Order: sequence, then C-alpha cells, then structure tokens
Amino acid sequence: MAENASQTTTAPRLLLLDGHSLAYRAFFALPAENFTTTVGQPTNAIYGFTSMLANTLRDEQPSHVAVAFDVSRVTWRSERFAEYKATRSATPDEFRGQVELIGELLDAMRVRRFAVSGFEADDVIATLATQAAAEGFEVSIVTGDRDAFQLVSDQVTVLYPTKGVSELTRFTPAKVEEKYGLTPERYPDFAALRGDPSDNLPGIPGVGEKTAAKWLAQFGSLEALAERAAEVKGKAGQNLRDHLESVLLNRVLTELVRDVELGCDPADLIREPYDGPALLGLLDALEFRNPNLRERLFAVDPGAEREEPVAVEDGVAVAGEVLAVGALSPWLAAHGGAPLGLTTVDDWKLGAGSVHAVALATAEGPAAWFDPAQLDEADERAFAAWAGAADQPKVVHNAKAVQRAFAEHGWPLAGVTMDTALAAYLVQPGRRSFALDALSLEFLGRELEQPVEGGGQLALGADDAAEAETLMRHARTILDLEEVFRARLGDVGAAELLDDLELPTSALLARMERAGIAADRAWLERLEQQFAAAAQQAVAEAHASVGHEFNLGSPKQLQEVFFGELGLPKTKRTKTGYTTDADALVWLAAQTEHELPVIMLRYREQSRMRTTVEGLIKTIASDGRIHTTFQQTVAATGRLSSTDPNLQNIPVRTDEGRAIRRGFVVGEGFESLLTADYSQIELRVMAHLSEDAGLIDAFTSGEDLHTTVASQVFGVPKDAVDAEMRRKIKAMSYGLAYGLSAFGLSQQLAITPEEARGLMETFFERFGGVRDYLRRAVEEARAVGYTETMLGRRRYLPDLTSSNRQRREMAERMALNAPIQGTAADIVKIAMLRVDRALTREGLGSRLLLQVHDEIVLELAPGEREQVTDLVREEMGAATTLRAPLTVSVGVGATWEAAAH
Repeated sequence: MAENASQTTTAPRLLLLDGHSLAYRAFFALPAENFTTTVGQPTNAIYGFTSMLANTLRDEQPSHVAVAFDVSRVTWRSERFAEYKATRSATPDEFRGQVELIGELLDAMRVRRFAVSGFEADDVIATLATQAAAEGFEVSIVTGDRDAFQLVSDQVTVLYPTKGVSELTRFTPAKVEEKYGLTPERYPDFAALRGDPSDNLPGIPGVGEKTAAKWLAQFGSLEALAERAAEVKGKAGQNLRDHLESVLLNRVLTELVRDVELGCDPADLIREPYDGPALLGLLDALEFRNPNLRERLFAVDPGAEREEPVAVEDGVAVAGEVLAVGALSPWLAAHGGAPLGLTTVDDWKLGAGSVHAVALATAEGPAAWFDPAQLDEADERAFAAWAGAADQPKVVHNAKAVQRAFAEHGWPLAGVTMDTALAAYLVQPGRRSFALDALSLEFLGRELEQPVEGGGQLALGADDAAEAETLMRHARTILDLEEVFRARLGDVGAAELLDDLELPTSALLARMERAGIAADRAWLERLEQQFAAAAQQAVAEAHASVGHEFNLGSPKQLQEVFFGELGLPKTKRTKTGYTTDADALVWLAAQTEHELPVIMLRYREQSRMRTTVEGLIKTIASDGRIHTTFQQTVAATGRLSSTDPNLQNIPVRTDEGRAIRRGFVVGEGFESLLTADYSQIELRVMAHLSEDAGLIDAFTSGEDLHTTVASQVFGVPKDAVDAEMRRKIKAMSYGLAYGLSAFGLSQQLAITPEEARGLMETFFERFGGVRDYLRRAVEEARAVGYTETMLGRRRYLPDLTSSNRQRREMAERMALNAPIQGTAADIVKIAMLRVDRALTREGLGSRLLLQVHDEIVLELAPGEREQVTDLVREEMGAATTLRAPLTVSVGVGATWEAAAH
C-alpha cells in the first residue's frame, strides 16, 4: 500500500490508472482457483483490481479519476516497429473476459474509462496528466509500466506496484533520481539505452542500467551521447555505435504521446456517486461477498454523506511500560480500581492462546502492555480476577470480540461500562465503519496508527516497544472516546439502550459464537454437489436455448442476449442498460414464451444455494461446529446479521433452504434443537403503534389474521375468503410495514398499479388508524430528522427533506419501516436476554446457539425439553406488552429443519 498522499493543498486531485497493466498484475497476484464463480468465471484479476482501486481511492482521496485501457497490440508503435511486443506470450484463457467485467464495474462506479484505437493506455494517461498538471491539478498515476516515470514532476506522482497490486511505491522526482540517478525528463533516454525485453525493444549488448545512467550523467542526454558516440571508449562504446540506430528508434517508441484526442478535459473526470444497485448487482454476480471489500469500496463512494474535516492533532502521549514477568499483578493493584481502557490483538478462531497482546490505559496517563504468553501464575490469576470483576470498570472497543478471545484463555469479562463501537452505532446508526481509527479521527481529531497488519495474525514481541506503545495509545483513545460518547448517548436518549440492551446482547452473542452449531458435513457436501450439478445443467440449457455459449455471470452479455439477439421486451432502464435482475426475469417469464428467463432464475437460485453450502462447509471448525459471527452494528434498524458464514442467506420457506437446514444438527451431549419465533411480529408492532382497533381485534380474535383482514377488505364472510384474496392481503399487510408503494405491490402481486392502489385504499378505509399512523410517522420524522423505536432507538433520515424525489421517497419508505422493524429487532434482543437469564437462573444446561431473522435456536440438554419449551414461551411472551399480544411458536427436532414449526 502506498503511503498516504499529502493533504497540504486544496488543488483538485486526479487519479489515473492503467487498467490493463494493473488487472494483469492482479491476475498473477491472486490464484485463479480461489477466485472463480459457480459457473467457472475466473475473477482473480477483477477482485485484485477492485481491492487495489478501493485502497487507492481511500489513500489518494482524488476529486477526479479515470482508467485507461489498451485496445489491441496494433498501435502507432507496432506500425513503426513491427516487432514491438511481438514476443509477449498469449493472454491466458483465465484472464480473458475479466477486463470487460472490470469495465462494467467501473461503469457502475461511474468512473470514466478510455480506450483509444492506435494508442496505448500510457499515451492516454500521459495526455490527461499533462493537461491536468497545466490546469493546476495534482496527479497520481497508478501503473505497472516504468515508462510512466517520464511524467513525474512536482505535480505528477507515479504509484508503481512492487508486490502484486497491494503495495505501491510512490515515485516523485527525488525518488526517480534516487533510484536511477537521473531526472524524470531523461527517463526515456535511459529506457532507450537499456532496452525493454517486455516490449521487445532491443538493448545494447553489455550495457545495463548502471552504464546507461553513467553515460547520461556524463553527456546530459541521449541526443548529446549520439552526437559524441565516438568519445565512448572500449567495447561498450563500439556496441553503442553498432546499435545506435535501434537505440534512437527505442527513444521514439518510449516517448509517451501527450496529445491524444480524447474529447474531454480533466475537469470532466470529476468523481460521481455510484450507481449503487448496479454495483451491488455486479458484485453479487461476481460472487464478491467479502464484507471487507464491500465496506472499503462503498466507504469511498462520492455519494456517501461527508462530515466536515477535522483538525488532526498528534497522538496522545501515554506513560506506558512493557510489563515484565511478574509485573502485571502489582500494576493492576495500583491502577485497576479506576476505569481502564482495554484493547487486544487477537484472532479468537485460532483457538487457545489466540490473544497475542493486551494493552491497558488509565485516564491519568499510566498504561501497560503485556504478552499473555509471558504471564506467570500470579499474574494470570490477578488478570483473570480483574477481567471478571463486575465492579472493576472497563472501556473497550468491540466488547464481543474481546470477550470471545479472552474465553480462549479461560478469562471471563465483566464490568464493561462502555463499548465505543456500540456507542458510535447508537449515536450514528447509518455510518458504514465503526473502526477505532475512524472514530478517533472524527470525534477526537486524533490519528491512530495500526498496531499490526493482517487482522491480528502477527504476534507482538515484548521487545517491540514501538508496537506496544501504539497499542497502549489505542487503549487510551478508547478511554477518551468513552467520555465523548457518554455525552452523545445522553443527547440522543440512547444511554439505556447501550447499558440495558446492546452491551448484554453483545456478551450473549460472544457466548453463542463460541458455542456454534453442529454441522453434518457429509450431508452438506452431497447438497453442494447437487446444487453445482443443477447450476451446470442450467448453464447448458441456457446455451442451448440461444444457440451459443455466453457468460451467465455478465450483466452486459445477458443484456445483449435478452434484448439484442432474442429481442425480448425491454425491462427497467438503468445506467448500464436494461436490468436482468430477479424481478425483471420473473416479468420476462410472464411476458414471453421464451424459456431463457426461467432457466436464468433456476441457474441463479441453484448457484446461490451452491455458494451458500460451499461457504458453510468451509466454516466447519475442527470441533465439527459452525461458528458464525453476529454483526451488531450493520443494520441501522437494530437487526442482527451474521457473517462467516451468513446464515441469513439460507431461505426459510423453499425446499432448497429446508434441505440446507437439515445440515445443522444437534451436537454431541445434547438431546435436540429447539427453534422459537414470534408470529407476525412486525404486523403486531404496526397494530400497536397505530392503535387501529380493527387490526387489533383481528389479532385478538384468535382466527387467522390474513383471512380476517381479507374478509373486511373484500367485504365477504370469512369462509368466502379464497387463497388468492388471502395472498393479496398478506402481501399488502407486510408491504405496508416495509413502506411498500402501490407500484411495488402491483409488481409483487402481478396486478396493475391501479388495482394495487384500489386495494390499498380499501384497506385504509377499513383500517384508518393504520393510514393515519403511516402519514404521521413520515411527517414527524421529516420534522425532527429521525424515527424512533418504542425503546428510543433512532434512525436519522436527512433525505426526508431532499429535493431529489427518488432519494426523498426512499427515505419516506425507511421512515415507515424503521420504527416497526427496529422495534421488532429490539423485542427479539430482549427475548434472547430473558431466555438466557432464565436458563442460568434455573441452572439448566440448555443454551442459545443462533439468532436468524426473528428466530432463535437453542440446543437442549438431555431431559430439559419440556421445561425449556415452557420457559421459552413464557420469557419470549413477556418481552414486552403490545396491544396485539405477542404469540410464540416453538418447535423441537434433531436438525434445524426438523425443529421448524
């Protein structure tokens, strides 16, 4: 990674990238076998390029950006010298098609790309760099071609990859001179003398880089050297004279063209907000599900909300010490009674001994660092006692991760009074990153260096004082953030949410993650093979249906096939063409008799299921269990999600989803699994918030809700409500809770917008309280700028007053949805905590394992089935009081699927 660009000027910053060069480097840096979609499309070059681009946008912070590509090997250079690049090997088959997909990715990011016939990417870059520098831009060029060094100046910097595309070296004029002993202006002379085997430009026998640099230092330029070639003595001089003609041709070929006709100016390359749906769709199609990549990519979206820059101060000073063996116990005795900032370097999934380093800090300045492997018995006891003491206050960042890692050492964790990540989430639920360095910069105006690379894979040595000091500063920063966030939480009325709900939930989730859930590997492996075979069969059928092969993972190729070759009806227009998303395919299947839309739907579903199962298999740990990671700060509404693996990817009501859930089984020493969830919780919350008497009566009547409501809406007796009526009412009822529009309802039910609008109007005539509540929710949110759940969880929606209609309407849908879904999420967390505490209170061996959607999964100890079933019903039912009372459904079985209810 390149060092960060200087931010000392306010000049516009242009970032230029050599797309083909960087993609090719990424291709060889990442193994193709690890980056291939379910249909066999290699994606290693795309992934590496995307990761590099996200990092470079973050580090360089450009205001303008463009990417240049080669068109072909036929350029003005090959016309001048037929052997130019003639010796290059053929493009690997695995690389073919990836550049095209990179182009689609750039289009979705709204990054301008250039490919000019007869010229190379370097010529385009040279043209833009020259123009931009003349117009006062600062320019950064990312390229793997050293010919770009000739462009380096006080305004132009080259970032040259030195390891794949992950490490970039910054070449300034001083760096070029240090490396080659010459100025950037003389680099083409140097390259001409040296020759370039990769471009098939012949060098001078016996003359390398040192001799070439020496001659240029002596004579000043290649032109002067050529004129005075007779003065060069010895065999090298003779070789120079014998090859002077080819050297002078090299010089012509290595000079970059700076006046390519592009039809635009650098000012036209200003960064624009992403086409979010198109980009997400492409990332899904490429099967790039790494949350870290997505977070980095969207963190640099120009359309993301920006805070005003803060003044950056030097890092806080700490009076830290690296504790020797036997020194921890007395240090804790001296400082442990006051609140301490606590941070670690760890990776809990490595197993025992996974905490590599621990740092503690006080508000007064004293701090300490120790290596857990170096603790003696007395220190170990003292630290475990302090960590587990509820009356010893601790301030941490991501308490769940700390507790999880501590548990690997047998250390408890109690007395956490503040988790700065959770606090930031409650204060700013819509932000994308809760990393400590980002919070430090924003709320303290303080930059933090990172203690280690690789997410804790590198252990810190006790003699590495600089790394220890860095980690101690992190601990002190966490403590300083505590004061800031306590005030912020008070301002937004979220202090109780943190103390009474989020912190206890965090501790419970840590135990659930460590427990994991047992998996039937053999069953999952058979499922993966079945899904893979079904996906491949769909690929073959798709190819047969159009008479040739094409890439089912490429949105661009799908558009060409669907709307070009087959001439199917046009779907919704996007920035990159007509959409081929799932809704569009369903519509096309209904509108036409062609089989391809149905085949594509089947292909995507089978591919998705195969990827889901493959991910599950990869995450089965050595104990035979899957240990997902619950994400507590991702959804702005307060809902939990999971990663590594993502258990929410498993469908609830399809045959494929049920088959996958059969792979989650009861573990050794336990009797069965129990699942429990609330019946129609979002609708019950909507009934409670709206206080609509008719809807509340429908819930309390004890009859089927959707049948009862359908009877009232359609004006027929309950026994006259048919399946289609019930389906429409169910879709509309849930749609209202999620801010569904009449058009959205029409799409979902395959009816006209007018019919959908009439259905909604009839519903509101019968249930006026719901209509009034939904109107009131949006109006109140627009007035104050946020929504609130019953527990006071806020979601800020600044776009409610946006002049952009599309953004405003999206915010209005969120305003309808957030209080309902957020309240439901809060209730589920309360229920989890009540169940867990009751299990402990009763001394039972059963335990919670999972929380997925609105469902919780427990593992039942032998002989506890009846008692735990009653306990779960009672505790979940008492989680809160609603006007439409909560009802709990429970099921028990040997597998997750068998326990369904």
